[in-house]
Amino acid sequence: MTKPDQPWFIRRPMPSPQEIHRVHLIGIAGAGMGAFAGMLQEAGYEVRGSDRGVYPPMSTELSQRGITWMEGWAAEHLDWNPDLVIVGNVCRRDNVEAVEAERREIPSVSFPQAFSDLFLLGHLSVVVSGTHGKTTTTSLTAWLLHEGGLDPGLLVGGVSRNFESTYRLGQGAPFVVEGDEYDTAYFDKGPKFLHYRPELTILNNIEFDHADIYDSLDEIVENFDRLIDILPSGGVLFANADDPLVMARAARAGCRVVTYGFGEGATLRATDVVPCKTGCDFVLHQGNVCLGAVSSPLAGRHNVWNTLAAFGVGFELGLDFATLCRGLATFLGTKKRQEEKGEAAGVLIVDDYAHHPTAIDETIRALKARYEGRPLWAVYEPKSNTARRNIHQQEYARCFVAADHVRFARPFVKEDKLLDDQKLDLDRVVTELRAAGVDADHRDSIESLVAHLAEATQSGDVVVFMSSSGFDGIHERLVEALRVRAHSAS
Repeated sequence: MTKPDQPWFIRRPMPSPQEIHRVHLIGIAGAGMGAFAGMLQEAGYEVRGSDRGVYPPMSTELSQRGITWMEGWAAEHLDWNPDLVIVGNVCRRDNVEAVEAERREIPSVSFPQAFSDLFLLGHLSVVVSGTHGKTTTTSLTAWLLHEGGLDPGLLVGGVSRNFESTYRLGQGAPFVVEGDEYDTAYFDKGPKFLHYRPELTILNNIEFDHADIYDSLDEIVENFDRLIDILPSGGVLFANADDPLVMARAARAGCRVVTYGFGEGATLRATDVVPCKTGCDFVLHQGNVCLGAVSSPLAGRHNVWNTLAAFGVGFELGLDFATLCRGLATFLGTKKRQEEKGEAAGVLIVDDYAHHPTAIDETIRALKARYEGRPLWAVYEPKSNTARRNIHQQEYARCFVAADHVRFARPFVKEDKLLDDQKLDLDRVVTELRAAGVDADHRDSIESLVAHLAEATQSGDVVVFMSSSGFDGIHERLVEALRVRAHSAS
């Protein structure tokens, strides 16, 4: 069904910025909300918030910034008398803090609305959208503009390793923001990106995701169409020419369209793509002009698309090819995206956010190229609202085949309301992977999975953990278990 058309709904009139001093965030540990909390604090507001199940890296980020966060929801969490309550999309209509804010007549607004009104006015909004690659592309775009001297603002749903933050308050005109298609709040079921006043917009790809709020791919497409429709005539859409759904959306744009990709006809085109241990090399063409070779520290075909999009924004804002290449060479990526977490007993541990089949396949192939010759263990936790469903049942049996070993963790989710016939069948996935010649299995607990990996992995192996959550700290636990193994063997 089509979601209610309420992109600009506000429960109570938002006070002017001069009247706001104390801000409370319901759902403060979400990727976007946590970043926004830090941004508000740096802008001079006193910030507190609440959430359930807070885990790294966001819990660490909040604590390091001295932002008070309270576990769970309680009416007394508002006793510090905030001037404004920001309602995250994890908050339901009956949330006790939301109800209490209304009872106390504290103005309550969504995070995207508050961000738009408090930070985007007066800036050139650069919105990065698409099913995959938003976090990396947002961080990379901001870094390239920063290295080009444009001093951009940044709001991203992950920790940028160059800025060591999820946000920055730049003094320049551009403000680069990750444009999420997830809904905004219980009183605003439109996507977040509809609030972000887009002027330069990247649309990287479109696939089905977020099964908890979207019933079909058609609904997702409909909302990307809404994004395209609000682009100003003087804006620019950067569209992935290799994605048919993206190009169909681009055809309705009332502004200039810059395409990028691998195929003939793309405005920005990558050719001679060579994966390597340092990332990926390719040759960049702009129209009929060959600009030259690009050496990217980012591994994988998906990161070539991300890089092309970021370069497109850079060119639009006046940066030249050499400047963009220098910025790319110093880009450190974002945490939880092919992030090396440590090495023990000769086993390298990598953390990644991949949880959609397309992202899993691209990540595994990228790591196989980067760590050529080293056996790869792909360890996956199907924990997101989409991953726990059987929507991608068949795709999961295919997207892991490039790995040498595959292990699954049984998803543990409190109050799982999925019916049995809706749930992902892990036994079936394992059976089908084995039939394809892949060493595959699953474990029912994190403890048993750590113990198994600590025993089964060998020196030279690479283990990539893929999950949309903190995976219960499995990365650090395996590193420690391997260190104990190495010490016992010495």
